[in-house]
Amino acid sequence: MRAEIDVIWDRLQPAVEDARAALNAALAGHAQPFKVESGGRAGARIDFTATGEVKLPSGELAPANGFMEWEIPRESPSGWPAAAQESLAAFWEARISRQREIDASIAAKADFEYLYDKPFDDKSRVRVAGPFTVESLSPHRTLAVDWDDELIDTFEAAEGRRRAAETPRDFSDFAHMILENLKAAGVQQAHKEDRITFTSLHGWPGNWIAAEGTFMEGEVQRRAGVFIGPEFGTVSRPDLVAAAREAGDAGFDVLICCAFNYDAHSSEFDKLGRIRVLKARMNPDLHMGGELKSTGAGNLFVIFGEPDIRITDAGDGMMQVQVFGVDVFKPQTGEVQSEGTDGIALWMLDTDYNEESFFVRHAYFLGANDPYKALKTTLKAEIDEEAWESLYSDTSRPFEKPKSGRIAVKVINHLGDEVMKVFAV
Repeated sequence: MRAEIDVIWDRLQPAVEDARAALNAALAGHAQPFKVESGGRAGARIDFTATGEVKLPSGELAPANGFMEWEIPRESPSGWPAAAQESLAAFWEARISRQREIDASIAAKADFEYLYDKPFDDKSRVRVAGPFTVESLSPHRTLAVDWDDELIDTFEAAEGRRRAAETPRDFSDFAHMILENLKAAGVQQAHKEDRITFTSLHGWPGNWIAAEGTFMEGEVQRRAGVFIGPEFGTVSRPDLVAAAREAGDAGFDVLICCAFNYDAHSSEFDKLGRIRVLKARMNPDLHMGGELKSTGAGNLFVIFGEPDIRITDAGDGMMQVQVFGVDVFKPQTGEVQSEGTDGIALWMLDTDYNEESFFVRHAYFLGANDPYKALKTTLKAEIDEEAWESLYSDTSRPFEKPKSGRIAVKVINHLGDEVMKVFAV
């Protein structure tokens, strides 16, 4: 096959070269230089009045006052003489004719196969992870924007002067569906006994607060303002600040925020004055809308508390991170308590967070169950215990202080819910 292409090239290339030489001859002495768009001389200008040769970056010599084959334009610039335009047309005719014969030879005699995913099933291997398909709303935004992707004035939000975005016409239907499911399912936490069950839930005519709910905190009834995030988008910290201010002005005891995702800067915002802010992540199944059956059995709204982290100096310019657990809101007492690491399935560490993307540089497994035993059972093989011990830990390996001055810790519980917190170091 290669030999036949070489034969075609040798037969037709002289016509291409003759056409190029005729074009260069027709342009000799032309006063208007030509800016080269491709190749080693891209950006430079060919002076048709010059003499001699120039050396290309590849080491090849090119005429200082003429074209190489790959530099010739498809259309002639204005001002070129008629002879040059005729030579340009002859060049492209010869070059296209050469390419057509090569393509026809390849189509007639070359082997081909369809390129698509054709995996081989190897029974002797066990896939531990991947490939993955991830659907996500990015929580890593450096600039705060509203639902219409307009920049937010964070000072206005902090001072309570920020206005709510114009509500889309179909948002009311989405909010109604969310409230129906919220009333039936309640708000789940890591332990079933910490579930927030509403004794009543109805709409509220606020700019940020969409509903008023009541629940029992021990023997005391508490009023909760409910903030609903956008159907497609990420809730930012200024959104939470504005909603918490409105909740405080309306006399609510707590603000419950429901959203599919929160930006990284929202993780540190859990209280405004006396108003405690609880951030519930909504299950993506809620995108199903009316097709979702509101049985209340699923974890549609889950509050996953803030990670309890300690950063220590490991000496020699190194540092370590230790995870003690996750802060959990207790609706029985209204307090936030730090629980142990039993509820953490996996925690990951980005040792140089750039405020745009979370890179998993360290990953560690925890949990009350014996994941080591489960892994051996799944893989049906022995696992290097020493290597496993380095992964089954609540304390990270030492790492250098980041140049960015920030690290990020992401914690995932056994339900698959995750929370990320950024620390300045």
